[in-house]
Amino acid sequence: MKLTGQAFIGATRVAGQGDALQAIDPANNTPLDPVYASNQTRDVDRACELAQQAFRPYRKTDSETRARFLETIAENILELGDALIERAMAETGLPRPRLEGERGRTVNQLKLFAEVLRKGLWLGIEHDPALGERTPPRPDLRSRNIPVGPVVVFGASNFPLAFSVAGGDTASALAAGCPVIVKAHPAHPGTSELVGQALQRAVQQCDLDEGVFSMLFDAGHNVGAALVAHPAIKAVGFTGSRKGGTALMAIAAARPEPIPVYAEMSSINPLFLLTDALEADPEALAEQYVDSLQMGAGQFCTNPGLLIARTGPALDRFITRATEKLQGSQGQTMLTPGIAQAYNSGLTSLAEQPGVELIARAPDVQSPNQCQSSLLGTGAEQFLAQPELQSEVFGSAALLVQCDSDAQMLAIAEGLEGQLTAGLHLTDQTDSALAAELIDRLETKAGRLLINGFPTGVEVCSAMVHGGPYPATSDGRTTSVGTRAIDRFLRPVCYQNFPEALLPLELRGV
Repeated sequence: MKLTGQAFIGATRVAGQGDALQAIDPANNTPLDPVYASNQTRDVDRACELAQQAFRPYRKTDSETRARFLETIAENILELGDALIERAMAETGLPRPRLEGERGRTVNQLKLFAEVLRKGLWLGIEHDPALGERTPPRPDLRSRNIPVGPVVVFGASNFPLAFSVAGGDTASALAAGCPVIVKAHPAHPGTSELVGQALQRAVQQCDLDEGVFSMLFDAGHNVGAALVAHPAIKAVGFTGSRKGGTALMAIAAARPEPIPVYAEMSSINPLFLLTDALEADPEALAEQYVDSLQMGAGQFCTNPGLLIARTGPALDRFITRATEKLQGSQGQTMLTPGIAQAYNSGLTSLAEQPGVELIARAPDVQSPNQCQSSLLGTGAEQFLAQPELQSEVFGSAALLVQCDSDAQMLAIAEGLEGQLTAGLHLTDQTDSALAAELIDRLETKAGRLLINGFPTGVEVCSAMVHGGPYPATSDGRTTSVGTRAIDRFLRPVCYQNFPEALLPLELRGV
């Protein structure tokens, strides 16, 4: 499909009139056509107006209609074929296999939410029959979930498909019955436009109100801020930096009608390497760890950026092998020049903190926007005394904290910020009391706990939790991945003493 450089406002294609934005191939810093332009306030207002108009008829569509809509989006994305993959490769520097896998994940999660709709569990139906003989009498009470209203979704930089225009936030909001307005990420506007075409076409194919989907562009922050502030919007889905997420939270909280912002922001995903696991095979563990650290140049919210282990010969062997593997690795292109610059700046800042030393770094590179994977080290006392050592460096960078005692490991677990994941590496010979105490602390800190695994790679399924206490997310009670992601865009309503004829169809006869 041809790229036009235009936004989607309902069924209409609109060229922005504001500041220009253009994708950059991060592998060589080459600008990519076409040039896009930022949308303006009138475009925001029109998109929100259409979404508000679409909400009433769309929320009343049945589960099968919405399920088929999601499946049609998935089919249309697949029909984009190689053009989508090639454009995404050019805009992100990500390799073909990664993007083909991400396309599969995007399509599959759309189909997953179609399955959720057909099962009907999302409705959350409850019925407490009247108890007329009780004192006091109990009325007939029935409840169900309904959609909250139009939702704004912010495309993510690091997942141009799975957390973008038709990604998990959009899929779960549309499944819930909420029209969606996407603020496309400026780093991959062409990829966003292609997927937007697939989504707009699905709206037409399924004969839905045009306001069910719109997508706007912006070179800065004005469009996103205006969308979150607009009175028609009832919830926000965001994946990005802590700074960006907290800014949107402040806008949403300052509205006359505050709304929830479901922001996934930052996490360093601590891994505790218990002594028995280290002693069993430190070299193999080091190789597996570095593979996880370097996956996708570390540009994952689940990148394992913090290691905690007891000092000793086994840890020394782990460090030796990790150093060898890092020094023998090659640089990887990062998503954008800005992300590469922020990575280098964050790494420098971390290395300059008192008590922190550079253990190993990948070799120097000549190509632009390359990530040199790095492992730094510090002691437990320094880590506990300096909260800034918990700051995320977005990219392939990790801090190893060396402990002299189990008590220090427990103190570190106790002092962690909220995380998306936390993990333990152990064996059958591990002190189960220590492991249990660590787990007791970590389950209050993270949304997903792992044993003998690495956090990179998030399965899209019913049991998955991709969330965690602040600052991992803005609301640790939710997940942005898995079937429970739909809950963010629903709210319960109770119907008391309703005659059968006035009950919603789902509550009749229950």
